[in-house]
Amino acid sequence: MVSMHAQILVVDDDEAIRDALMEILEDDYDVVCVDSGFKALDRVKKQIFDLVFLDIVMPEMDGIQTLKRIKVHDKNLDIIMVSAVDRAQEATDSIKLGAYDYITKPFDHEIILNRVEKVLLKRNLVKEVSFHRSAPSPWSGKTQIISKSKNMDIVFELVAKVAKTSSNVLITGESGTGKELIARSVHNASLRSEKSFVAINCAAIPAELMEAELFGHEKGAFTGAHKQSMGKFEFAHQGTIFLDEISCLKPEFQAKLLRFIQEREFTRVGSHRTIKVDVRIVVATNTSLDEMVKEGSFRDDLYFRLNVVPILLPPLRNRKGDVPILADFFLDRFNRQMNKNIKGFTPDAIAILAAYSWPGNIRELENLIERMVVLGEKNSFIDEKDLPFDLLFNGESETGAHKGNSENKGLIQARQSFERLYILRALQNCRWNQTMAAMVLGIHRNTLIQKMKALDLARNQKDN
Repeated sequence: MVSMHAQILVVDDDEAIRDALMEILEDDYDVVCVDSGFKALDRVKKQIFDLVFLDIVMPEMDGIQTLKRIKVHDKNLDIIMVSAVDRAQEATDSIKLGAYDYITKPFDHEIILNRVEKVLLKRNLVKEVSFHRSAPSPWSGKTQIISKSKNMDIVFELVAKVAKTSSNVLITGESGTGKELIARSVHNASLRSEKSFVAINCAAIPAELMEAELFGHEKGAFTGAHKQSMGKFEFAHQGTIFLDEISCLKPEFQAKLLRFIQEREFTRVGSHRTIKVDVRIVVATNTSLDEMVKEGSFRDDLYFRLNVVPILLPPLRNRKGDVPILADFFLDRFNRQMNKNIKGFTPDAIAILAAYSWPGNIRELENLIERMVVLGEKNSFIDEKDLPFDLLFNGESETGAHKGNSENKGLIQARQSFERLYILRALQNCRWNQTMAAMVLGIHRNTLIQKMKALDLARNQKDN
């Protein structure tokens, strides 16, 4: 079994030296001692170590030969060579062969601990870089959740309470409501905030690769496994792992995840070594796990393990007052990204945005504002005529959007807005051929021309 406290192997044929290093290291690290190079090779093949102290002068197989063989097995394992005397040539040779450092006996307590700390810091940095290079969508920046809704205040209170614990969290809500942002908020407000937040989209990983992705694999464990690979649970040690779309897990992996939650340990694919980690698990789904449990497609025991603290995110249509402030937030972000200066939204445009039902939630709003900034002119305002036609008259918002727009603007103004957008879209679809547009609208061309003048419609209107 491998603990996730740093694992150190001491290799020396002198028992007094082994005892001395053990005494220095055992309070802070898990230490294993062996008395020969052959035993050292056997241990590194059976157990994962973070660092090896390796004596140079040993019978049968000396430290240099042992170093070479260990590096063949695991080129990334850090090794500090140990010698009774300061031999410059041996030090140079060992460094060339891949040793991390070289120290001489007798040992200074502080120097030993300092060297170990440097090695472990370097290994953690390498792990971080490796994770961020392999992650499909690396995260940068702090969590930002914009809201003045009372419904979201309930969510924020839950986040503040659960962040102080290590309990598992199940976040539910429609697609696009910001479940990952809430998961990051839980992590950032916790005592684990200085450690890794590792996000996995379970829907994006093929079922046959899920175990290797999360638990890691050994070299040669399957076709294409050309080298040993750490799993995401190891990357997340002492931090938080976020499993999005948890409902996509196949039953066979659900059992393995359940065992990990119960035991807090796992085995890499192709290995017999057990690895223990300390991670906080946050999961999310936009489907009903209750229903999946009833149908038998999701394990009830896993569901109960994950659903320790449930957090339900309200859809954007139920977050009263949030659409205008979110629209301004995204407008400011995209203005800066694209070096634009779109000044804001007209009252008519804001009324339409606020009345829309947003089936795609915050993600849909964000994508729309990005589009408006891309198409918009510098120093202009986004008006109702710039918005997509179906934003006002889509089937899902037929009652809500019409009703909201009428209440905000009055029946006559609402009718004029509808008529203006309807005629504008017909003209755009007909490439501003007035005769063809009039036929599509079922009115006389002269009537169309009169309405265009009354509604201030001209050829320079933007296509949407």
